[in-house]
Amino acid sequence: MRVRRLGWAGVEVEADGRRLVIDLVQDLTPLFTGWKPGTGLTSPSGKADAALVTHLHRDHTDASALADVLTPGAPVLRPAPGHGDDADNVLTLPVERELTRHQLATEIVDVWESRELGPFRATAVPAVDGLGDPQVNWVVEADGQRILHGGDTMFHGSWWLIARRFSPFDAVFLPANGAVVDAPHLQPPSPLPAALDPWQAAAAAEILDARYAVPVHYEPEQPDKIPGYAEVPDPEKEFRTHAGERARILPVGTWLDLTS
Repeated sequence: MRVRRLGWAGVEVEADGRRLVIDLVQDLTPLFTGWKPGTGLTSPSGKADAALVTHLHRDHTDASALADVLTPGAPVLRPAPGHGDDADNVLTLPVERELTRHQLATEIVDVWESRELGPFRATAVPAVDGLGDPQVNWVVEADGQRILHGGDTMFHGSWWLIARRFSPFDAVFLPANGAVVDAPHLQPPSPLPAALDPWQAAAAAEILDARYAVPVHYEPEQPDKIPGYAEVPDPEKEFRTHAGERARILPVGTWLDLTS
Protein backbone atom coordinates (compact mmCIF):
# COMPACT_ATOMS: atom_id res chain seq x y z
CA MET A 1 0.00 0.00 0.00
CA ARG A 2 1.14 3.53 -0.70
CA VAL A 3 -0.38 6.91 0.13
CA ARG A 4 -0.11 10.24 -1.68
CA ARG A 5 -0.82 13.59 -0.12
CA LEU A 6 -3.27 15.67 -2.17
CA GLY A 7 -3.19 18.85 -0.11
CA TRP A 8 -5.01 20.19 2.95
CA ALA A 9 -6.34 16.96 4.52
CA GLY A 10 -6.78 15.00 1.29
CA VAL A 11 -4.94 11.76 0.49
CA GLU A 12 -5.22 8.98 -2.07
CA VAL A 13 -4.48 5.40 -1.09
CA GLU A 14 -3.40 2.79 -3.62
CA ALA A 15 -3.20 -1.01 -3.33
CA ASP A 16 -3.37 -3.83 -5.87
CA GLY A 17 -4.02 -1.38 -8.67
CA ARG A 18 -7.09 0.08 -6.91
CA ARG A 19 -7.48 3.53 -5.41
CA LEU A 20 -9.53 5.30 -2.78
CA VAL A 21 -9.50 8.92 -1.66
CA ILE A 22 -10.00 10.39 1.81
CA ASP A 23 -11.19 13.96 2.44
CA LEU A 24 -10.54 14.94 -1.16
CA VAL A 25 -10.92 18.66 -1.82
CA GLN A 26 -10.07 20.59 -4.98
CA ASP A 27 -11.49 23.99 -4.05
CA LEU A 28 -10.47 25.79 -0.87
CA THR A 29 -12.18 29.10 -1.52
CA PRO A 30 -14.82 28.41 1.18
CA LEU A 31 -11.99 28.48 3.75
CA PHE A 32 -9.20 30.58 2.24
CA THR A 33 -10.38 33.92 0.90
CA GLY A 34 -7.01 34.49 -0.78
CA TRP A 35 -6.69 31.00 -2.22
CA LYS A 36 -5.89 30.71 -5.93
CA PRO A 37 -7.08 27.60 -7.83
CA GLY A 38 -4.29 25.08 -8.20
CA THR A 39 -2.38 26.33 -5.18
CA GLY A 40 -1.50 23.78 -2.51
CA LEU A 41 -3.67 21.02 -3.99
CA THR A 42 -3.21 18.29 -6.57
CA SER A 43 -5.57 15.84 -8.24
CA PRO A 44 -5.58 12.08 -7.65
CA SER A 45 -3.41 10.14 -10.08
CA GLY A 46 -6.42 8.34 -11.58
CA LYS A 47 -10.04 7.36 -11.05
CA ALA A 48 -10.94 6.21 -7.55
CA ASP A 49 -13.04 3.18 -6.65
CA ALA A 50 -14.27 4.60 -3.33
CA ALA A 51 -14.14 7.68 -1.13
CA LEU A 52 -14.07 8.19 2.62
CA VAL A 53 -14.96 11.46 4.29
CA THR A 54 -14.34 12.25 7.93
CA HIS A 55 -17.04 14.92 8.25
CA LEU A 56 -19.29 17.15 6.21
CA HIS A 57 -17.39 20.42 6.27
CA ARG A 58 -16.66 21.87 2.86
CA ASP A 59 -12.87 21.66 3.26
CA HIS A 60 -13.16 17.89 3.81
CA THR A 61 -16.12 16.90 1.61
CA ASP A 62 -15.96 18.39 -1.89
CA ALA A 63 -18.85 16.76 -3.75
CA SER A 64 -17.88 18.24 -7.11
CA ALA A 65 -14.34 16.88 -6.83
CA LEU A 66 -15.67 13.46 -5.78
CA ALA A 67 -18.05 13.37 -8.74
CA ASP A 68 -15.13 14.07 -11.09
CA VAL A 69 -12.75 11.46 -9.71
CA LEU A 70 -14.98 8.53 -8.69
CA THR A 71 -15.91 5.67 -10.98
CA PRO A 72 -19.69 5.40 -11.63
CA GLY A 73 -21.54 4.17 -8.54
CA ALA A 74 -18.43 4.24 -6.34
CA PRO A 75 -19.35 4.34 -2.63
CA VAL A 76 -18.78 7.44 -0.52
CA LEU A 77 -18.59 6.44 3.14
CA ARG A 78 -19.51 9.19 5.57
CA PRO A 79 -20.62 9.87 9.17
CA ALA A 80 -24.21 10.48 10.23
CA PRO A 81 -25.99 13.81 9.65
CA GLY A 82 -25.79 16.44 12.33
CA HIS A 83 -28.17 16.55 15.25
CA GLY A 84 -30.53 19.41 15.95
CA ASP A 85 -32.02 22.07 13.71
CA ASP A 86 -30.78 24.01 10.71
CA ALA A 87 -28.97 26.51 12.92
CA ASP A 88 -27.02 23.69 14.56
CA ASN A 89 -26.12 22.23 11.16
CA VAL A 90 -25.27 25.43 9.33
CA LEU A 91 -21.90 24.05 8.18
CA THR A 92 -23.05 20.58 7.14
CA LEU A 93 -26.33 21.29 5.36
CA PRO A 94 -24.72 22.89 2.27
CA VAL A 95 -22.51 19.83 1.89
CA GLU A 96 -25.50 17.51 2.31
CA ARG A 97 -27.19 19.35 -0.55
CA GLU A 98 -24.08 19.12 -2.75
CA LEU A 99 -23.80 15.37 -2.18
CA THR A 100 -27.45 14.96 -3.20
CA ARG A 101 -27.10 17.22 -6.24
CA HIS A 102 -24.16 15.21 -7.56
CA GLN A 103 -26.05 11.95 -6.93
CA LEU A 104 -23.14 10.34 -5.12
CA ALA A 105 -23.62 6.87 -3.64
CA THR A 106 -23.23 7.88 -0.02
CA GLU A 107 -23.44 5.41 2.85
CA ILE A 108 -23.50 6.30 6.54
CA VAL A 109 -21.05 4.28 8.61
CA ASP A 110 -21.18 4.21 12.39
CA VAL A 111 -18.15 4.18 14.68
CA TRP A 112 -16.38 0.79 14.74
CA GLU A 113 -18.17 -0.39 11.59
CA SER A 114 -16.06 -1.73 8.73
CA ARG A 115 -16.56 -1.99 4.98
CA GLU A 116 -14.69 -4.06 2.41
CA LEU A 117 -13.79 -1.93 -0.60
CA GLY A 118 -11.88 -4.09 -3.07
CA PRO A 119 -8.43 -4.65 -1.54
CA PHE A 120 -9.18 -2.15 1.25
CA ARG A 121 -10.85 -2.63 4.60
CA ALA A 122 -12.06 0.69 6.01
CA THR A 123 -13.19 1.10 9.61
CA ALA A 124 -14.74 4.22 11.10
CA VAL A 125 -13.21 5.05 14.47
CA PRO A 126 -13.99 7.74 17.08
CA ALA A 127 -13.13 11.38 16.49
CA VAL A 128 -14.24 14.70 17.97
CA ASP A 129 -15.06 17.66 15.76
CA GLY A 130 -13.99 20.98 17.20
CA LEU A 131 -17.21 22.67 16.04
CA GLY A 132 -19.56 19.99 17.33
CA ASP A 133 -20.51 18.30 14.06
CA PRO A 134 -20.38 14.50 13.64
CA GLN A 135 -16.96 13.21 12.63
CA VAL A 136 -15.24 9.87 12.28
CA ASN A 137 -11.65 9.01 11.54
CA TRP A 138 -10.72 6.17 9.21
CA VAL A 139 -8.50 3.15 9.63
CA VAL A 140 -7.61 1.68 6.24
CA GLU A 141 -5.94 -1.71 5.83
CA ALA A 142 -4.55 -3.33 2.67
CA ASP A 143 -1.56 -5.44 1.64
CA GLY A 144 -0.75 -6.10 5.29
CA GLN A 145 -0.33 -2.39 6.06
CA ARG A 146 -2.51 -0.14 8.18
CA ILE A 147 -3.01 3.64 8.25
CA LEU A 148 -5.20 6.11 10.12
CA HIS A 149 -6.59 9.35 8.71
CA GLY A 150 -7.45 11.92 11.35
CA GLY A 151 -9.61 14.46 9.49
CA ASP A 152 -9.42 17.53 11.70
CA THR A 153 -10.15 15.85 15.01
CA MET A 154 -9.34 17.29 18.40
CA PHE A 155 -7.43 15.33 21.04
CA HIS A 156 -9.76 12.90 22.79
CA GLY A 157 -9.88 9.88 25.07
CA SER A 158 -10.48 7.24 22.39
CA TRP A 159 -6.91 7.13 21.07
CA TRP A 160 -6.19 4.30 23.45
CA LEU A 161 -9.27 2.35 22.30
CA ILE A 162 -8.17 2.75 18.68
CA ALA A 163 -4.63 1.69 19.59
CA ARG A 164 -5.86 -1.36 21.46
CA ARG A 165 -7.83 -2.54 18.45
CA PHE A 166 -5.48 -1.61 15.61
CA SER A 167 -1.95 -0.58 16.59
CA PRO A 168 0.76 -0.59 15.46
CA PHE A 169 0.13 1.66 12.47
CA ASP A 170 2.40 1.93 9.47
CA ALA A 171 1.39 5.58 9.09
CA VAL A 172 -0.99 8.07 10.65
CA PHE A 173 -2.12 11.24 8.90
CA LEU A 174 -3.05 13.75 11.56
CA PRO A 175 -4.20 17.39 11.54
CA ALA A 176 -1.52 19.66 12.92
CA ASN A 177 -2.57 23.27 12.41
CA GLY A 178 -4.21 23.72 15.83
CA ALA A 179 -6.83 26.04 14.32
CA VAL A 180 -8.58 28.36 16.76
CA VAL A 181 -12.02 29.16 15.37
CA ASP A 182 -14.33 32.09 16.05
CA ALA A 183 -17.50 31.05 14.20
CA PRO A 184 -20.55 33.36 14.20
CA HIS A 185 -22.92 30.51 15.10
CA LEU A 186 -20.75 29.35 18.03
CA GLN A 187 -20.62 32.17 20.54
CA PRO A 188 -18.92 32.95 22.82
CA PRO A 189 -15.88 31.58 20.97
CA SER A 190 -13.35 29.16 22.42
CA PRO A 191 -9.68 30.16 22.62
CA LEU A 192 -8.71 26.47 22.43
CA PRO A 193 -7.68 24.63 19.23
CA ALA A 194 -10.54 23.05 17.28
CA ALA A 195 -8.10 20.58 15.67
CA LEU A 196 -4.95 18.88 16.87
CA ASP A 197 -1.95 21.14 17.23
CA PRO A 198 1.53 19.74 16.46
CA TRP A 199 2.20 18.70 20.07
CA GLN A 200 -1.17 16.96 20.41
CA ALA A 201 -0.76 15.25 17.01
CA ALA A 202 2.64 13.94 18.06
CA ALA A 203 1.14 12.61 21.29
CA ALA A 204 -1.62 10.84 19.38
CA ALA A 205 0.95 9.31 17.00
CA GLU A 206 2.89 7.94 19.96
CA ILE A 207 -0.23 6.42 21.53
CA LEU A 208 -1.10 4.83 18.17
CA ASP A 209 2.43 3.40 17.86
CA ALA A 210 2.89 4.84 14.36
CA ARG A 211 5.95 4.03 12.29
CA TYR A 212 5.40 7.25 10.32
CA ALA A 213 3.43 10.29 11.44
CA VAL A 214 2.44 12.69 8.66
CA PRO A 215 0.98 16.13 9.44
CA VAL A 216 -1.97 17.24 7.29
CA HIS A 217 -4.69 19.90 7.45
CA TYR A 218 -2.42 22.91 7.23
CA GLU A 219 -1.42 25.36 4.52
CA PRO A 220 2.33 26.09 4.60
CA GLU A 221 1.99 29.52 2.98
CA GLN A 222 -1.13 30.38 4.99
CA PRO A 223 -2.88 32.84 2.65
CA ASP A 224 -5.55 35.21 3.92
CA LYS A 225 -8.38 33.19 5.41
CA ILE A 226 -11.88 33.81 6.51
CA PRO A 227 -11.98 35.91 9.69
CA GLY A 228 -11.87 33.89 12.85
CA TYR A 229 -9.58 31.07 11.69
CA ALA A 230 -6.06 31.16 13.15
CA GLU A 231 -3.51 28.40 12.51
CA VAL A 232 -0.28 27.55 14.30
CA PRO A 233 2.39 29.68 12.57
CA ASP A 234 4.69 26.82 11.50
CA PRO A 235 3.00 23.40 11.88
CA GLU A 236 5.74 21.51 10.01
CA LYS A 237 8.58 22.77 12.22
CA GLU A 238 6.66 22.23 15.44
CA PHE A 239 5.55 18.76 14.38
CA ARG A 240 9.13 17.72 13.58
CA THR A 241 10.17 18.94 17.02
CA HIS A 242 7.48 17.01 18.89
CA ALA A 243 7.19 13.86 16.76
CA GLY A 244 10.91 13.25 16.37
CA GLU A 245 12.05 10.31 14.24
CA ARG A 246 8.53 9.18 13.30
CA ALA A 247 7.72 12.55 11.68
CA ARG A 248 7.44 12.53 7.89
CA ILE A 249 6.71 15.81 6.13
CA LEU A 250 5.02 14.79 2.90
CA PRO A 251 4.93 17.52 0.24
CA VAL A 252 1.71 17.78 -1.76
CA GLY A 253 1.80 15.29 -4.62
CA THR A 254 4.37 13.01 -2.96
CA TRP A 255 3.87 9.29 -2.29
CA LEU A 256 4.70 7.47 0.92
CA ASP A 257 5.41 3.81 0.12
CA LEU A 258 4.59 1.68 3.15
CA THR A 259 6.17 -1.47 1.75
CA SER A 260 9.69 -0.09 2.19
